[in-house]
Amino acid sequence: MSLPPTRLLATTLIMAFAGVGMVACSGDEQKSDSSQITVWSLEDVADRVTATKAIISDFTAKTGVKVNLVTVNEDQFPSLIASSAAAGELPDVVGSVSLAGIQTLAGNELLHESANAEIVDKLGRDTFSPRALELTSDGGKQLSVPSDGWGQLLVYRKDLFDAAGLPAPDTYEKIAAAAAKLNTGGVAGITAATSPGDVFTQQTFEHLALANNCQLTDDSGAVKLDSPECVEAFRFYGDLMRNHSVKGAQDVDTTRATYFAGKAAMLIWSPFILDELAGLRADAKPTCPQCQQDPTFLAKNSAFVTAIKGPNGTEPAQYGEISSWAVLDGAAADPAKSFVEYLLSDGYPRWFGMSPEGRFPVRKGTADDKEKFLTAWNTSQAGVDTKKPLSAVYGDDVLATLRKSPDTFQRWGLPQGQGKLVGAILGELPVPKALADVIGGKSDAAAAAARAKKDVEAVKKGVN
Repeated sequence: MSLPPTRLLATTLIMAFAGVGMVACSGDEQKSDSSQITVWSLEDVADRVTATKAIISDFTAKTGVKVNLVTVNEDQFPSLIASSAAAGELPDVVGSVSLAGIQTLAGNELLHESANAEIVDKLGRDTFSPRALELTSDGGKQLSVPSDGWGQLLVYRKDLFDAAGLPAPDTYEKIAAAAAKLNTGGVAGITAATSPGDVFTQQTFEHLALANNCQLTDDSGAVKLDSPECVEAFRFYGDLMRNHSVKGAQDVDTTRATYFAGKAAMLIWSPFILDELAGLRADAKPTCPQCQQDPTFLAKNSAFVTAIKGPNGTEPAQYGEISSWAVLDGAAADPAKSFVEYLLSDGYPRWFGMSPEGRFPVRKGTADDKEKFLTAWNTSQAGVDTKKPLSAVYGDDVLATLRKSPDTFQRWGLPQGQGKLVGAILGELPVPKALADVIGGKSDAAAAAARAKKDVEAVKKGVN
């Protein structure tokens, strides 16, 4: 399946670092060998490794700098980076690291922050998505170089919406009205994650909670999950899932299967569904009755909402994940910076082109061509068993909406400097567990919000 890997990186990094006495290289003791660097990439799928090696080969041919590429499984990265730090043998560069992972690396002083800031400045800060730069910064410091991102989507059946005279479901009110009206005739109004032990549920709820300006903490770090905005988010999600959705615990696979079978009018999922919805993956194809005659039926009859606004929301918001490249402390800074600059320029279209359905470029273009990389993304080949540009399936309007989505990305805790807490709650999932009580009718929204606050506060004590 092509759902983005569940980024539990920060959680396991915290645990790994807690058990290792680190003696990392200091920034003043940089590696002297400028002809070779070591790069760790968390992209370890075979075809993506091949694509990365091709980019590296061209970089070496251009600069003479040899790159020792180490592909690391995400689950193994925390222990490997912690042990490398303890031994004073950190790689020069790490790539495809999540937001919470970058925050945790920063908290353990493993980033070469000045080098990463210099890369962004050299490439041009105005060529990046402002929100991507904001999410990869802390206290005015640029922690990493944002590369690409994906944001949660609300996918809906525009044919059913049009027939019912319903507007696009981009607010709480419109989503609730559509879910109630279309929940009939064997079709659920909406399907979304409800499994209390699944990070996907956390991501989905956070998407809707951010829409209502429900925040994990305030700027001082105080947990605010019992705020009126959060209570309303719990109520809204609970009502939707209890009254207008599929019964039983729903997860990544079941929600997609329900929508693909034509048995739901709305679905909340990641953009990694785009190639599957278009029938470009043999292991995850639409199965609706109309899909038997036309495999692209659902793709043709689906539309997408990126940012959503709740009644208490100050602006439309969307849960988003940003992957970064980062030069680490003690690196051979000049060749390391040169490598990241190359990957975000000459090598960039091939990097995000490895899986464009889930890699929206957050560097939009260059000083000379402000939309160079957005244009390149448009024609990137998506899919696994069948390759096809997303523009050939969904059209320019849909792609224009998706390209702009990084500018509305938001996340709990990261703007407030709570990266370690964010990682820790992804490990223990107190919010989905409290949410399950509302969905199951075991508690009201206010009680669930209070429970979530109490449990998150307990987690926070453990990471401080």
